[in-house]
Amino acid sequence: MLNVHLHLTRLLRSVLFLTVLSATAAQAAEKRDLIIDTDPGADDVVALLLALASPEELNVMAITTVAGNVRVDKTSRNARLAREWAGREDVPVYAGAGKPLVRTPIYAENIHGKEGLPGVEVHEPKQGLAQGSAVQYLVDTLSKAKPHSITVAMLGPQTNLALALIQAPEITQGIKEVVVMGGAHFNGGNITPVAEFNIFADPDAAKVVLASGVKLTYVPLDVTHKILTSDQRLKQIEALNNQAGKLVGAILNEYVKADMVHYGLSGGPVHDASVIAWLLKPDLFSGKPVNLAIDNREGLGQGQTIADWYDTLAQPKNVYWVESGDAQGFFDLLTERLARLK
Repeated sequence: MLNVHLHLTRLLRSVLFLTVLSATAAQAAEKRDLIIDTDPGADDVVALLLALASPEELNVMAITTVAGNVRVDKTSRNARLAREWAGREDVPVYAGAGKPLVRTPIYAENIHGKEGLPGVEVHEPKQGLAQGSAVQYLVDTLSKAKPHSITVAMLGPQTNLALALIQAPEITQGIKEVVVMGGAHFNGGNITPVAEFNIFADPDAAKVVLASGVKLTYVPLDVTHKILTSDQRLKQIEALNNQAGKLVGAILNEYVKADMVHYGLSGGPVHDASVIAWLLKPDLFSGKPVNLAIDNREGLGQGQTIADWYDTLAQPKNVYWVESGDAQGFFDLLTERLARLK
């Protein structure tokens, strides 16, 4: 009788283990519905190629564009170029806001070049933009979505989503999570001593999104400045010997030079692609929930993200702040996915 009891106990443990294993595998394999809002931009294009090369994990529903690194007509063209290079013309591209909510537009042509894509020749893509505006697409799609089902990756200024939230606050019901490339705390800023470019370009929009109550993850300069290129990492991408590898190698070789000089680094960050890597392999990163405030006042603090890392103010935690990441793991993932493209 004792042997039978032991046998049944072991059998039940095995069934329980297999059930947990199956549930974990199913969760890991779950495809994420994703809208990418972006202002390409060199690192944005790398992010788009990484996302579009990962269809098992990411169902890229649309790409929405915004003014930021360059004017919105150029960011829209560059997004369509990335789509073309990835062989993913099935993904619609919607053009969005050409200026911030209330401020004068600023651009980052000193980093990304006049066309927004340093190191490569640009051309007019074969396929055009989708009909309608990015803001209306966000309103229509998120308002009709299943509750908390769609992730929005914000790779530029947050103007489009802010406008959509102002027009239709109820769209938060369709949002699973908003993942922002933006902000800086420990690292310091890259457009002012305290502000990161995407937040500085439209801090008012960032405040609207923050106040909306959606689940928010921030991938700031704190982590992107730890995920740096190196000669070896660029060589592993170029060694793919496909179009995607050559494009990304050429873009990054040119794009990272300014940051390397400015910060005295041995390599350069690939900011926006870190958001996609976070979505694909969050175990490459670490961080914690914090309370975040954004300064949208004129002056030296404009665009500063005040992340209460040590919980000094004991305020409700409203974002997950990613602070560190595995640089080699990131470049291994990027190389593996770029290898899938032509």
